[in-house]
Amino acid sequence: MAASAVVLLLAAGAVRVMGAGLGTCSARDPILVGVAAAVDIAPPVMEAARRFNESEAGVDGRCVKVQVAEQPPAPVLRTLIGDRAGALPQRPDGWIADSSAWVRLARKQGAQDVASDETVVATSPLVFATSRSLAQRFAAGRTAMSWDMVFPATVRGQLEPTDREPDVVRVPDPSVSGAGIATVAAARDIVGTGPDASKELTAFVRMAQAGSAPDYRGMLAAIDAPGFWTRPVVVVPEQSVWAHNQGAGVAPVVALHPKEGTINLDYPYVVTLADPDRAAGSRLFAGWLRSAETQEAVRRDGFRTADGREPPFPVGPDIPADAPEARPSITPEVIDEALEAWSRLAPPTRILVLADVSKETAEPIRPGGETRLDVAIEAAKIGIKMFPDETAIGVWEFARKLQGGADQRRLVGLGSITEPDSGQEIRRTSLFRIADGIKAFPGRASSLYDSILAGFRDVSKDYDPLMSNSLLLLTAGEDDGRGVSRAELVKALRAEWDPERPVQIIVVAFGTGADRNALNEIVSVTNGQLYVAEQPGQIIDVFLSALARRLCHPTCPGSAG
Repeated sequence: MAASAVVLLLAAGAVRVMGAGLGTCSARDPILVGVAAAVDIAPPVMEAARRFNESEAGVDGRCVKVQVAEQPPAPVLRTLIGDRAGALPQRPDGWIADSSAWVRLARKQGAQDVASDETVVATSPLVFATSRSLAQRFAAGRTAMSWDMVFPATVRGQLEPTDREPDVVRVPDPSVSGAGIATVAAARDIVGTGPDASKELTAFVRMAQAGSAPDYRGMLAAIDAPGFWTRPVVVVPEQSVWAHNQGAGVAPVVALHPKEGTINLDYPYVVTLADPDRAAGSRLFAGWLRSAETQEAVRRDGFRTADGREPPFPVGPDIPADAPEARPSITPEVIDEALEAWSRLAPPTRILVLADVSKETAEPIRPGGETRLDVAIEAAKIGIKMFPDETAIGVWEFARKLQGGADQRRLVGLGSITEPDSGQEIRRTSLFRIADGIKAFPGRASSLYDSILAGFRDVSKDYDPLMSNSLLLLTAGEDDGRGVSRAELVKALRAEWDPERPVQIIVVAFGTGADRNALNEIVSVTNGQLYVAEQPGQIIDVFLSALARRLCHPTCPGSAG
């Protein structure tokens, strides 16, 4: 994406403007206003700025000249709040993001001189987009698009989607796009506040991470590309569908409205400076963007008007002319809450998995059933599948005097799941192969407490502040009492756990023999959690619940077991 500068004005209350208007002005000492505009709205805004500059609009006799550049919202946000990493070379004087959520986030994070009011430039509703042939197939099967489809089929009580619905719904990356933020808000609104809400939202985030993309154009172009998915659908702004279908030789895509109502991207224009003359010039340009001429121009670029009433022009056969119903329950508060949830769940995971191979794990999880270790390995395989490519992962196994007197054995060193630990085989492949080969040692007792402390220290040693750092134990939940005691372990964890560098301990115990009281005390020191799975079918729920702890970590309530 081209670097861009956004400039927009907003009336910042007490600014006194005199002599502002259109007509003859002096070009000797112009007022220069720089605007950073989201990539999709930038072209019509640039054209509007050209016409505005030719109009000789001025403030106190000085000409106002607007310069517009493309800029995704994220670097503008970082610039306004004072971050140095990933910021723009120069702070913009005005900003058009693709969603007012970005502006609210900037204010919440302490951005200076961001005006308290906004001017909506254009709107574009979120739609579910797919190929014409698939749209016809869904219509023939009477399958309406639904926000439920952004969740894995398991959340809807199915192992996989039916052949009459999408087999994948890809969403834009919320880290860089308003459409992605709005999709997270829709998911957050769907799950509500019930007992399974966090787990279901975590399942959505895991699926969204695996298929999210920063570029609407790439998402739409990939709909007809050969690949694993046979019934793909993407969630994108309606304007991107319009723009895609204008391209020469492209396979057209169809915009479908979700049955529960949708969310409009509102493209707000906000002043981001305190200088009174430049702020006044920015306000002039804001008014220009709401003029009838500019509003017609945004329609010719695939947007709906600022009030949402007039569709893109020409609308074409693949975009419904009528505006979709809005989902009224998705308020700004829901959007902001969803963005906060994503920010906690989406950072990449750095996780060390410890697999208990003591004699206790060779026992069946229930009479006549699989062994505890068999169930634990199944859980590990599910976890490997769910983690995205950004994950760093390692695996140890543990039991008393397992190898050369040591109580732990490293199977895969902690590192990127897409890179080799050694040799040519990447960790993800190694993990599946190694998981199938892990066996219980009938003659070995459990070194659970010693292994928890060793694993905690290993994760803490190379703590990565850009990742979520965790220790996950898959265990029968019993310690043999020959090493560090429970009290000593708790004391050490309390002394070494750092809230500024939090490492969370999550214990998944299999079977009824786990010492719940001891394990609850241990995990609570790190705001972790204990989960007990007594049936193989509970594995997915347990794993998602464990990951959902990131919604509150490091201030989660005490472990309930």
